[in-house]
Amino acid sequence: MESRFHQELDQLKLTILKMAALTETALEKGIHALFERDVEIADEVIRGDREINLLEIDVDKYCLRLLALDQPMARDLRFIIGCMKISVDLERIADQAVNVAERAIVLSQSPPLPRNPLMLELAETALDMVRCAISAFVQENVTQARDVCQLDDNADELNVTVLKNLLNYMVKEVPAVERSVQTIIVARCLERVADQATNIAESVIFIVQGMNIKHHCDQ
Repeated sequence: MESRFHQELDQLKLTILKMAALTETALEKGIHALFERDVEIADEVIRGDREINLLEIDVDKYCLRLLALDQPMARDLRFIIGCMKISVDLERIADQAVNVAERAIVLSQSPPLPRNPLMLELAETALDMVRCAISAFVQENVTQARDVCQLDDNADELNVTVLKNLLNYMVKEVPAVERSVQTIIVARCLERVADQATNIAESVIFIVQGMNIKHHCDQ
């Protein structure tokens, strides 16, 4: 029975890793589609979302079965609960990638706005946070998880600055209002990705150390 239990734990982790890999790729493609105005890649992100949703359902099934049949304790219990939380955040990141891809399609139909280095920095920060959070889970690395938390404030500040810049631009360039609004939505999506990566990092710390540090990840 113990062997079967640990085999199912391993399968749960593999499912999370597959989900994480697909989610990271979806975000990478969504960002690429946005900056390269690549409608074909954007469509790939949208079509691929179903597979990530199905994997989240699989994670729920594994976790509920393990909880119901095996009554796990200590580290194993934290791992199962942590995986349930992480799968939710991965699915939400994938949804944000779809949102970015959809905005990319809309924006590709109009002339591009002036190059915005801060928007690119926000996208790279969000993607780096997701990659780092996933790596922290794989390696059970608390230090790496806390690094993700530290980056969240930077993502928030970038989002606010991008918003202010675009609002100022809209005042001067009225014909660009719709495109600017779409870009503001993208910035908000990327800021949400950063928040969800932080949630994953918090779950990693919970799994490894048994500490619930939600909302005060830097402590």
